[in-house]
Amino acid sequence: MTYLVLGLILWIVAHLFKRVAPELRARMGDKAKGPVALVSLGAIVLMVIGYRGAEIIPLYTPVPGMGHFNNLVMVLAIYLSGVSMTNSLLISKLRHPLLVSAILWGIAHLLVNGDFASLILFGGMTLWALVEIILINRSEGPWQRPDPGTMQGEIKNVFGTILLVAVITYAHIWLGHNPFLGTYG
Repeated sequence: MTYLVLGLILWIVAHLFKRVAPELRARMGDKAKGPVALVSLGAIVLMVIGYRGAEIIPLYTPVPGMGHFNNLVMVLAIYLSGVSMTNSLLISKLRHPLLVSAILWGIAHLLVNGDFASLILFGGMTLWALVEIILINRSEGPWQRPDPGTMQGEIKNVFGTILLVAVITYAHIWLGHNPFLGTYG
């Protein structure tokens, strides 16, 4: 559990750094991108190791069959994560598609995992994304909508979503959690 919490803290610090210390981050310029990326990667590794090694402490029992709903929400979350990277049609409709994706990812996983480590990981990431949205909106003010996305970007995002869903599904099955069973346990 220590690795999980440490990874979550590192993730939050790395991602909130620009929001809580904007002057320092601005002075660092592009030189900060590499260290932030390394800290983020290290945070992910720590969270995975910590989550996989955490003792299972049940807090609540997920509703049977909720895994199917989780899968639908996850497809949407994966799609949203690619909106800004592919210039999808939703680029000018949603201000924070990647952060909304993180929120959906966290909520979907809380629906199918009722243990303490899951609450820490998925709840922590959901809270981080919500705080990040609030801080961005506060610091940047009204949203300046980007140009509308393109059909080419939309097609790229749909194919990317299908590919990523397949990879994530394979990884979950490889780790012993078949997402098509409808119930995790």
